[in-house]
Amino acid sequence: MGHIPASGEIPPAEAVPRKVSHLEVPEQKDLEILGRQRPPMLSTPLIEFGFVFAIVLSMTMAEYTISGFNIVLPAITESLAIPESGRTWPASVTNLTTGCLLLPCARFCDRYGGKAVFLAGHTWLLVWSIACGFSRDATVLTVCRAMQGLGSAAFLPAGIALLGRIYRPGPRKNLIFGIYGACACIGFYVGILVGAATSELLDWRWYFWIGACVVATVAALGFLTIPAHLGDSDPDVRMDWWGLCTIVPGLVLVTFAVTDGGHAPGGWKNPYIFITFIAGFLFLCAAVYVQGWVSTAPLLPAAIFRPKYMKRLMAALWLSYGVFGLFLFYASFYIESALHITPLLTAAWFTPLAVGGMFLALAGGFFLHILPGRILLVISGVGYILSVLLFALIPARSSDTNEPSLTFLYWAYVFPAMCCGTIGVDIAFNVTNIFITTAMSARLQATAGALVNSLLYVGMAFWLGIGELAVATTVNRRGEDYVDTRTRYRIGFWTGLGLAAVALCLTCTVNLGKAAAEMTADEKTMLEQDAPASGTGRTVLGDLSSRESESFEMSCNEASPRGHDLSRRPT
Repeated sequence: MGHIPASGEIPPAEAVPRKVSHLEVPEQKDLEILGRQRPPMLSTPLIEFGFVFAIVLSMTMAEYTISGFNIVLPAITESLAIPESGRTWPASVTNLTTGCLLLPCARFCDRYGGKAVFLAGHTWLLVWSIACGFSRDATVLTVCRAMQGLGSAAFLPAGIALLGRIYRPGPRKNLIFGIYGACACIGFYVGILVGAATSELLDWRWYFWIGACVVATVAALGFLTIPAHLGDSDPDVRMDWWGLCTIVPGLVLVTFAVTDGGHAPGGWKNPYIFITFIAGFLFLCAAVYVQGWVSTAPLLPAAIFRPKYMKRLMAALWLSYGVFGLFLFYASFYIESALHITPLLTAAWFTPLAVGGMFLALAGGFFLHILPGRILLVISGVGYILSVLLFALIPARSSDTNEPSLTFLYWAYVFPAMCCGTIGVDIAFNVTNIFITTAMSARLQATAGALVNSLLYVGMAFWLGIGELAVATTVNRRGEDYVDTRTRYRIGFWTGLGLAAVALCLTCTVNLGKAAAEMTADEKTMLEQDAPASGTGRTVLGDLSSRESESFEMSCNEASPRGHDLSRRPT
C-alpha cells in the first residue's frame, strides 16, 4: 500500500487491473492501481514534475507575499516615512483582497478554464510586485499590495481546481496535495528569510523584485506544462453579479471594522467603526438571501455544502485558520520584540515550519489513505492547541541575569511550538483539500478551492482583528503602563487557544473516512442515476462526459503491461 509506482514504471502482472469495459464499474483493485498512476493528461514524468512544481510554487508565492512583508515593514516605514497609525493596512490589505475575491475568481475559472485564470493571476501578481518595489509613499504601496491580493485570488482556486481535476482519488493525489499544503509553511518561511536578508543586506525593494522573478518562473512553467484542453471551460457560465455585490462588500466592511476597531480613536465607540460593521453585516445578510433565493448561478451553490459534515468542517477550518494567523503574527513579534532576536535569526527559528511541512508532505502520501480523517483532524487540532499554548507559557526573561537563556527558551518552547504549528495547519489543509476535491464534481472544483482559501485568508484576517481587539480592550482597561509588550502578545496566544479548543470540539464530530482510492464524484453521481434504470448495482460509466470517460479508459489502458485496449473487452 505504501509503494507508489514511478511515473514510467510498469506494474507487476498481479497488479494489473482486470479489463474494464466502458460500461462496467471498476473494482477496488482497479481503483487502487489508477490512484497510483500518472494522470494520462500529463504525458511524461518531466511534464508532470513541471506541472506539480508550478502549482505548488504558486502556493509558496501566495504565502511569500504576506509573511515577508512583516519583516521588511520596519525598513519600509522608515524609508517612506509611514506613521505608526498607517502601518496596519499595507500589511493586511493583501489578505483582505485575496479572501474577498476568491469566489468571483473561481467563477472565472469555470468560464475560462483553470489554466487561463492561473496564468492571468500570476501575470497580474508579477506586474504589481514590480510596482511595489517602485512605491514612493504609503498610499501607492497600499494600492499595489491590494492589487497583489487580486492576483493570488485568481491563481489559488485555479491551482486547486487543476489538481483536483487531473488527479484521481488515491495515494498519488494524497502525496501531491500533501506537497501543496506543505508549501504554505515553506512559503511563509521563505518570505521571512528573504525579507530578513533584503532588510539587512540589500534594500527592502528587492523583497518584491525577487518575488517577481519567481512569479515569472511559475507563469512560464504553467504555460508549458498545464494541459491546454481539460474541458473545464464553459462560455455559458455567467457571473453572479448579485452575489458579487453583496458578498465582497460584506466581507470587506466587517473585516475592516474588526481589524480597525482596536486601533481607532475610541475603539468601537467610534461611529465609523460601528456603522461600518453594521453595514457589512447587512450586506452579508443580503448575500445569504441572494445566494439562497435570488441568484440562478450563485457564487456559493448549495451543492458545496451538501456532502455530510461539510458545514461543521467549514466552521472548524475558519476557526483553525484563525488560530494559525494569530500564531504566525504574534510569534513573529514575540520573538523579535519580547526576546529581541534579529530578523535573520528569527527566520532561522521558523525553520521547523518549513522542514516539518515538507516531512508531512512526503509522509502524507503513505498514511492519508490508511488513517481515518477524524483521527488526522484531531491530531491537527491538538497541534494547534499546543502551538499557541507553548508561546503563552514562555517564562519572562530577567533583564539583570538574562535567565532563562535563549537556548533553553528555543528548545523548550519555541521549537516544539513551531513543530506543533506545522502539524496543525498542514494536516488540516491536506485532509480537507483532499476530502473536498474528492467530494465535489468537476464543475465545482474551482469553487471548492476558492471556499477553502477564503476560509484561510478571511479567517486569518478576521480573527487577527479579534486578537488585536482583545489586546486593545485589555490595555484600555488596565492602562498603557500596566500592560507590557510580552503581556500583549500573550493575550493574542490565549485568544488563539480558545479558538483552537472550539475547533477541536467541532472536528471530533466530523467523521471523515480514509483518503483511499475510489471513484470520482462525477462517477459516483452517474452510478446513482443509472442504477434504477439498469436494475443492478453494476451500472454504466458510459454516460460520463466524453472527456472524463476517455480519461478513465486511458488510465486503464496505460496500466496494461502490453498496452492492450482494455476498454474493448466484451461485456
